[in-house]
Amino acid sequence: MKRETIASLFVVALAGCATSGPGPYEAGWTTLIDGATMSGLHPIQEANWHPGDGAIVADKGIGFLMTDKVYGDFQVRAEFYAEADTNSGVFLRCSDALKPDSKVCYEVNIWDKRPAPEYGTGAIVDVAKVVPMPKAGGKWNTYEITAKGDHITVVLNGVTTADAHDSKHALGPIGLQYAAGVDKEHPSVLKWRKVQIRPL
Repeated sequence: MKRETIASLFVVALAGCATSGPGPYEAGWTTLIDGATMSGLHPIQEANWHPGDGAIVADKGIGFLMTDKVYGDFQVRAEFYAEADTNSGVFLRCSDALKPDSKVCYEVNIWDKRPAPEYGTGAIVDVAKVVPMPKAGGKWNTYEITAKGDHITVVLNGVTTADAHDSKHALGPIGLQYAAGVDKEHPSVLKWRKVQIRPL
């Protein structure tokens, strides 16, 4: 099946239950994912995104859910479940919406078993290290990410893990990543349960 067809089927399958506008947080927030529904996002590449367990889930392949809109200054709140070897992240201000990575976006990482742990979970890859690295695997977590001008802060489960100034990327879409993890024979699971954004 062609990639375009898979993406179309995914969007159609969720369109009937998609939400937009503020969710349970205060006014001004737009819901991208709420439970098993999504709005304002589209899949790229080959991850097998699907609704399940009250969330949007991936457990095979590599891919992203990318925002339809571009953002400059904003706050994001994201609830996610990751396993210890899950390789994921929130990618900010991507200048290439089809091939996002840490060189064309800011990558707020989710990866407890990253070989270089200083840029693992809680860090902004190649911008802000985290020492010691917090652990996100095996539980639900909340990221609160603020990007305003060249200032980016990352709060994981109420604790600030990164606070940096960097001006490489000013504007672009946001991506929610899934990569299969270290063990390709037994891919890990990632779930996004609630994701909201507020322009600043």
